[in-house]
Amino acid sequence: MSGIARPTSETELAEIIASATGPFEIIGTGTKRGLGRPVQAAATLDMTAFSNLAIYEPEELILETGPGARLADIGTMIEAKGQQLAFEPPDYSKLLGAAHSGTIGGLVSCNLSGPRRLKAGAARDHVMGIRGVSGRGEVFKAGARVVKNVTGYDLPKLMTGSYGTLAALTSIILKVLPRPETEETVVLTGLDDMQAVHMMSLAMQSSCEVSGAAYVPGEAVYLRLEGIAPSVAYRRDALARQLATPIQVLAAKSSMAKWRAIRDCEMFVGNQERPVWKLSVTPSDAPGIVATLRMQVDCRYYFDWAGGLIWIEVPPADDASAALIRGAVKTGSATLIRASDAVRTTLEVFQPQEAALAALSARVKTSFDPNHLFNPGRMYRGV
Repeated sequence: MSGIARPTSETELAEIIASATGPFEIIGTGTKRGLGRPVQAAATLDMTAFSNLAIYEPEELILETGPGARLADIGTMIEAKGQQLAFEPPDYSKLLGAAHSGTIGGLVSCNLSGPRRLKAGAARDHVMGIRGVSGRGEVFKAGARVVKNVTGYDLPKLMTGSYGTLAALTSIILKVLPRPETEETVVLTGLDDMQAVHMMSLAMQSSCEVSGAAYVPGEAVYLRLEGIAPSVAYRRDALARQLATPIQVLAAKSSMAKWRAIRDCEMFVGNQERPVWKLSVTPSDAPGIVATLRMQVDCRYYFDWAGGLIWIEVPPADDASAALIRGAVKTGSATLIRASDAVRTTLEVFQPQEAALAALSARVKTSFDPNHLFNPGRMYRGV
């Protein structure tokens, strides 16, 4: 099967899938095609028609929209009501060489979250419901527009981060939250990697409600505080006393710009030829992992999530460099975020699964997509 199918309704989508004789690559605007492995399919399932806003209830903190809705448009709409997607969706357009920040469907499918994840949770924690069509051509829904929804399996969490390999989504319900009135960032300079992680750990253990903790080598540790102005000022002073070290402070405008740069990996946008990896690790392990890699490969890096996330840029990747990175991460995972199609076809982009987990993943895939129609090979070879 080849060509492009552009369904305009859920019924038409179900008919296309039920009658399919070969696999599809599911896309919206295509801005997340560089994430994961290149899809092994000749046909394309274009979901851009599913871009309608079904409902937005600011008073109820609920948003329901089609997966094809532009993230930038949704952001502008909810910001006008003083609200936000609290998991801080990143914009990897510059990092990946894409035209724009993409769609809600791409964001949810890849489970992308920014620096506020350590306080607000991941994208999957804010997806309350979904509708879609399975690989059998059957329409299904899960979740609802209520927070206390406990009926059935938590399929919204399962679909979030599945990279379009389980179903073609037609509707997504998201929880939105109020935007903070203001923010400031406490800046600590003159620290090495170990000292930086220690300071971030102290900050996260404090009662100061830090909503972002990052370290950029050669610059500083950045600790973000958000809320109403008197609370931010009080917590800033309390944090300074607890850390017992001289601080600098970024006011709201400069703070927002710094956290956008951290969120969007702006440090690595200049050289598209150099691969970028995301390492999810135990924060206390981060300095040792970086030290090990720096002895073997020329790299640039920074820490987010208080050291629990290492962003690292390395020379053009091959099997040997990937093995070095994965070998250094004893506990956690290493995901290849930016690389050429050729490299992403050759390497395992995601952390290889243990046998038991791989078997479970295969059973889940078969349950939703028995004929392997959706995005074959996107996450793992042959899956």
